[in-house]
Amino acid sequence: MSLFRKTPAATVPVPEHTGPAISFDKVPPGLVNLAKAAAVSLEKSGLTGQRAAVYLVLDHSGSMLPFYGSGSVQRLAEQALGLSANLDNDGTVPIVFFGTYASAPILVDLADYAGIIDREHTQVTWGSTDYVSAMRAVINHHTKSGATDPAFVIFQTDGVPDDRRATEQALRDASSLPIFWAFVGFGNSIGFLERLDDLRGRTVDNASFFHAADPHRVTDADLYDGLTHEYAGWLAAATAAGIVR
Repeated sequence: MSLFRKTPAATVPVPEHTGPAISFDKVPPGLVNLAKAAAVSLEKSGLTGQRAAVYLVLDHSGSMLPFYGSGSVQRLAEQALGLSANLDNDGTVPIVFFGTYASAPILVDLADYAGIIDREHTQVTWGSTDYVSAMRAVINHHTKSGATDPAFVIFQTDGVPDDRRATEQALRDASSLPIFWAFVGFGNSIGFLERLDDLRGRTVDNASFFHAADPHRVTDADLYDGLTHEYAGWLAAATAAGIVR
């Protein structure tokens, strides 16, 4: 059973491309099944052939320690790369760790993903939960990259932010940018993420929420459905509003 709220189908712009951004025969064997599962979810939403720069934002607050230790965060990184193979032809995903502050984006590519989280997160200080610093890091990186494709941001957290009002305002401000925020909640502190999903005062609805209370019990198919099911609506609305060109 799928674990997300269904929304009406949206008409998305006709893509310039067909099929995945990276041919699956060039995807490492350990990621091929993930890339194929992501392709199915994208097809369900009419998103086959669309392009986007995929980002992964990871909560590095103290309460996240069990999820790092269990391999849940590494698995999410691999799932992000599987999605990226369909959407982004550069073969890399910038990862931003955040706690009290956000790290500079770390580029992870398809060829060097094994054990990447254990190698990188141990260099990052544990902290609190500052969503805003992480959002700014993504916005700055995407803006400076000169990318013409929109950004698809997988934003994982297990708790409420340090400053709720500032986070809400940051999401409102970002609603005029070509960036979609797919929030993924580990654990059970999900009330604020549900609030962000329905936040008022935005130019367009630029966020979704998927609850992965126990990440190891969530199938790849359900995760990808949860990540992508509102993206089509955002892409249509953002294109109509001139945000995505």
